[in-house]
Amino acid sequence: MVVFGLGMRHGLDADHLAAIDGLTRFNAQSQPRLARLCGALFALGHGALVIIVALAVGSLAHQWSVPRILEDAGACISIAYLLFLGLINVVTVMHTAPGQTVRIVGLRGRCLGGRAGADRAWLVALTGALFAISFDTLTQAALFALLGAQFGGLLFTLGLSILFMTGMLAVDGMNGLWLSRLVSGRGRDAARASRVMGLTIAGISFIVALLGIGRLSMPALVAWLEGSELSLGLAIILLV
Repeated sequence: MVVFGLGMRHGLDADHLAAIDGLTRFNAQSQPRLARLCGALFALGHGALVIIVALAVGSLAHQWSVPRILEDAGACISIAYLLFLGLINVVTVMHTAPGQTVRIVGLRGRCLGGRAGADRAWLVALTGALFAISFDTLTQAALFALLGAQFGGLLFTLGLSILFMTGMLAVDGMNGLWLSRLVSGRGRDAARASRVMGLTIAGISFIVALLGIGRLSMPALVAWLEGSELSLGLAIILLV
């Protein structure tokens, strides 16, 4: 359940939303059916690479552990990334004229930009796989590998990875369907919905970043978070 929730939270990453937004818009007019499937295909490609990396690391993970300094460095990078992401989405919402659709902003999504020319299902899935080549995603895959080595071998690693991908698929798939309707919609409802989405992503980014800061600076908070991670994850999902 926790791993499934982690997959759902990962599916809410602003870069996922930005990429799916770009892919959906690119295909909305010429291939509306593909546009509706962009979120699911993106998640499948993304999850496939997570599974491959987790199994590869799992086969070598029996006597390897993540150094503490690497964990702290990864946490600091994630915090800075989330704070910047939240800020840039707030600025984007504020600078979008009333009645206009807000474009969700993500760092990798910005690199995709207007070049989201994936007009085939396999290209959309490949885009999702390419987005998985990042520090946070690969670290997540390595974690599944280490847990598998500790508790049940490669089959356990595979099970965790599939659960993670399923959670991500649920969120990104629904997001793709929602975005395809948003892109085809007109008027105030579509503009208002996109504005709410932009502010929600900014809010989630700030909340997760602040929790990360708390983990590093307040040991007492770490103990509380360890017992409340599932509740916090569900609260964030319900917020969206």
